[in-house]
Amino acid sequence: MPSVGESIPRTDAALKVTGAARFVDDIVIDGMWHGAIVGANVARGRVKSIELDRTFDWGHVVTADASDIPGKNCVAMIKDDLPLIVEKGIRHAGEAILLIAAPTRDLALEARRRVKVEYEELSPLLTIEDSKKARTKIFGNDNVVASCEIKKGDVDAALARADIVVEGTYETGLQEHTYIEPQGMIAEWKHGGSLSVVGSLQCPYYVSNAMSVLMDIPEERISVRQAEVGGAFGGKEDYPSILAGYCAVLSRKCGHPVKIVYDRDEDIRVTTKRHPSRVFHRTGVKKDGTLVAMDILFELDAGAYVTLTPVVLSRGALHSPGPYRCPNVRVRAAAYATNTPPNGAFRGFGAPQAIFPVEVHMDRVAEAARLSPLEFRKKNCLKKGDTTATGQRLTESVATLRVLDEAVKRSKFEKRAKELAKARGNVRRGVGLALFWHGAGFTGSGEAVLKGKASMRLEPEGRVAILTACTEMGQGAHTVLRQIAADYLGVDVDLVSLPTPDTAYVPNSGPTVASRTTMIMGTVLCKCAARIRAELFRFAAREFDIKPGKLGFRGQWLMDGKKQVVEARELIRSYVFRKGVYLITDEYEMPPGIKWDEKTYRGDAYPTYSWGCDVAEVEVDMDTFAVRVVKMWLAQDMGKAINPVLAAGQIEGGTVQALGWATMERVVSEAGIVKTDRLQTYIIPTVVDTPEMETILVEEPYSHGPMGAKGLGELPMDGPAPAIANAIYNAIGVRIDSLPITPEKIYEAMKCRQS
Repeated sequence: MPSVGESIPRTDAALKVTGAARFVDDIVIDGMWHGAIVGANVARGRVKSIELDRTFDWGHVVTADASDIPGKNCVAMIKDDLPLIVEKGIRHAGEAILLIAAPTRDLALEARRRVKVEYEELSPLLTIEDSKKARTKIFGNDNVVASCEIKKGDVDAALARADIVVEGTYETGLQEHTYIEPQGMIAEWKHGGSLSVVGSLQCPYYVSNAMSVLMDIPEERISVRQAEVGGAFGGKEDYPSILAGYCAVLSRKCGHPVKIVYDRDEDIRVTTKRHPSRVFHRTGVKKDGTLVAMDILFELDAGAYVTLTPVVLSRGALHSPGPYRCPNVRVRAAAYATNTPPNGAFRGFGAPQAIFPVEVHMDRVAEAARLSPLEFRKKNCLKKGDTTATGQRLTESVATLRVLDEAVKRSKFEKRAKELAKARGNVRRGVGLALFWHGAGFTGSGEAVLKGKASMRLEPEGRVAILTACTEMGQGAHTVLRQIAADYLGVDVDLVSLPTPDTAYVPNSGPTVASRTTMIMGTVLCKCAARIRAELFRFAAREFDIKPGKLGFRGQWLMDGKKQVVEARELIRSYVFRKGVYLITDEYEMPPGIKWDEKTYRGDAYPTYSWGCDVAEVEVDMDTFAVRVVKMWLAQDMGKAINPVLAAGQIEGGTVQALGWATMERVVSEAGIVKTDRLQTYIIPTVVDTPEMETILVEEPYSHGPMGAKGLGELPMDGPAPAIANAIYNAIGVRIDSLPITPEKIYEAMKCRQS
């Protein structure tokens, strides 16, 4: 029976609910030692001296510094600017000064306490504004890590002609990933100069490439295997390469496998976060509310090193005009270096920092034009045939009006907004909405350059194995990929397996990021499945002397028309016995007609987009100014819900994560050192804070996606924050333009309004 569209159980469910799943901290290798990192406790400076306590027995401990790195002292990412271990200047607190390995974790941690580092401390740059002034240069001549610009039409002339011009500045802060499992890696340097790595990671080939540069060995001698992952959200895209590097260098030095698993406080202090942002909007409209010009300045705080900032900035800039039709658009985007831990990948990858400003700003523009938020969006939202800010014409799978109508209808938005706006009392309620979009897959020509690969193999036990570097980290990817492959073959899903990704055996599928796995890898697997099916039909036709044209799989059987020929499992076994293991590999090809110019930022930014509309109802206590999100309506389009329960889980989980970013999550630092380094001080939503949610799966198929499917994983992160902010305005008549929206900010805003 077909499984696509059915909510079959997750592939990893039994292992996880029974406790049999092996996370990195469950893995023990014979002779394994444990590592620890001596990190800088200043945000900017130089190391003057490192002193090992002479009263401590160092005979059972190994230390490593930059001189112990056999290759290049850098963690290879977009740019090779991030050293694994400090050699010269310190750029952020927590940066590795010295590595330690010992037979036990307790001994390694005790040895770390016995290291004294003397610093020459320098004045740090800690904000975008400090960095922009460039009085102190920590990156290039102007501290600009990355920049880009989008132009469409003549913005200045259009603003001069506009009947109404509205300006606003919006800010968002750092956000910690708060995955349930902290960062953890194990590396084993083997005799003969090969390296084995296993850990909690999203992107095996990222780690493999980084280890090749660091350890000066070809990738063919490196095996990177994913352990079970207890959450990632982008936080295990970039940082595992750093932690794997620590383990690899120590393993080579001490001659043992080395494991490092962070405690929560260390994880929060040193790992990457969501980029803080500052965004300025100047928008011009006609008297009737028609958009004529959008002028946007989009700025990010990159932290101390480049990491993935250029692509985060790019996606943020591309999403900053929102899902709106406008003839004149200018986006100037820049990311600035600061002396804080590097910022990197986080679910949404720059889009949430862009969607929050534009959706709060569009409510403000609608009010200036005397239109309701709904009327304004219906008038200006992108529709089929429209062009985006980069000139991309939207020819299919455009669901703006569908998601908008569904969310508004289910929530009775306009009626509820008017009713609640009239209510007064100590506890006030309001509703707000946000319309948003998210590009599926890599930006621009990324997918065309990468050509992500996947393989399928006929197994001796009578199953078809999927070989892919795409990882499972709680999102259900391995379940969905099995469903797609099984349905394309025509067999039951239990005849399809998906082994744990290991770079020694699986092709480079590209990273598990960018809402690309279902759409990109699903498409490749359909190509692989077609070839597997054709090969099996040719074999069966010869074996059973029947015509291949009438053959097809149905569940557990190979069928000749309506007649059962042989069990599918037995056919595969027979094939492998007679002809050997059959392995085929294919790669992703961009749909025809997609063009992108990286220099001018013109053309098709993404193959397609997913669309969403969130409506939030909130409650504000006028005595304490505490905000409670009462209910959310979530209408989101993913083309085709391969597994509806998993799709709903992605939407609801992403919504709660975004709710935390919107209302409570604050990374507090002093002199560049994170102080909110535990879950008692870094507050995230609990079940008590989780609102009632009505999830509406909208399916606007994409012809170049598997069974019409598009990306979904990041979309749910984009809409909740502006919907909540707009609902708060509806409740109390005061706008809060920075996240998180805390009681203190509401109090200050109310006080300013009254004065």
